[in-house]
Amino acid sequence: MAEVRFEHVTKRFGETIAVNDLNLTIPDKEFLVLVGPSGCGKSTALRLISGLEEPTSGKIYIGERLVNDVAPKDRDIAMVFQSYALYPHMSVHDNMAFGLSLRKTPKPEIQRRVREAARVLGIEELLKRKPRQLSGGQRQRVALGRAIVREPAAFLLDEPLSNLDAKLRVQTRAELSKLHQRLGTTFIYVTHDQVEAMTMATVIAVMNKGLLQQVGKPQDLYERPDNVFVAGFIGSPAMNFFDVTVRGGQDGVYLDAGTFQVPVPKEKAGILDKYLDKKIVFGIRPEDIHSPEYMAPGIIATSIRAKVDVTELMGNEFFLHMLSDDKSFLARVDARTPARPGQEIELVFNMGNMQAFDVETQKTMLS
Repeated sequence: MAEVRFEHVTKRFGETIAVNDLNLTIPDKEFLVLVGPSGCGKSTALRLISGLEEPTSGKIYIGERLVNDVAPKDRDIAMVFQSYALYPHMSVHDNMAFGLSLRKTPKPEIQRRVREAARVLGIEELLKRKPRQLSGGQRQRVALGRAIVREPAAFLLDEPLSNLDAKLRVQTRAELSKLHQRLGTTFIYVTHDQVEAMTMATVIAVMNKGLLQQVGKPQDLYERPDNVFVAGFIGSPAMNFFDVTVRGGQDGVYLDAGTFQVPVPKEKAGILDKYLDKKIVFGIRPEDIHSPEYMAPGIIATSIRAKVDVTELMGNEFFLHMLSDDKSFLARVDARTPARPGQEIELVFNMGNMQAFDVETQKTMLS
């Protein structure tokens, strides 16, 4: 077991900077998810840990050992890829045992580890089958089993659920979380899917364009994003953003979006009153927009009126695509809300959960 640490790590491919001055410590036994859009550098960071890529500059530690010049096979890590990469001519048992055989592990120890990994993953009855006789989910578990038998210091997982259908992906997410709890080993998981990140991670690291944007617990990133990018990336559906002007009046500070005005709660007005008559970015999540009839008690409620553009009934809730003149936004409301396309309706913003960001730096103003 070991922590993994990046110290000022940069990776260049020609003129392209894939990872830019990355400083990140992943504590022992943590389930850290590296999340971000395609091309943000998250997979490169994982390959740097594994030794499949060499850093252009900086240091990478696994435990107390500097591993920049250590071969991948000697780093005491196991990697699971999006591709299962199973040997088609070998049984499940032999696929899982192959790496141990190469390391000349004693046969009784190989048998013990394979049986234990198969038990943990629920694939004991599959050990004699060939990969072609398995479903996608079963193949994924075999690939995980091959990593587990190594008993490594850290597991590196590069989008391992991408090839699974939606239902199996949800099931396997839960299995991976339980697996982490059983093994008590460091997991470092790469995905572009923020739902996977929110549901599995104990800690999330958000990356964009090679730069680390924010690190923290899932709920902290959701409630207190450091900047516009994190606020828009974490949460599904994404946060709504409005360009507004901060105004002051007899009743306090309010935000003027042109087509509507909303008052700022007193506990946040003291920060924003320094920005009177200046532009800022106002953010509010779809789940913090309610129909008046079904809003939760105790919220800081402010009403606006807007026109329904498109409705999406999700069964237990309504997604309302709204228009306020040229401004569009999404509301996630109770399924009983009476709303039809083209109809103007009243909605309630929960201003207690509002976010505000600087227009130029894109950083939060409410930290």
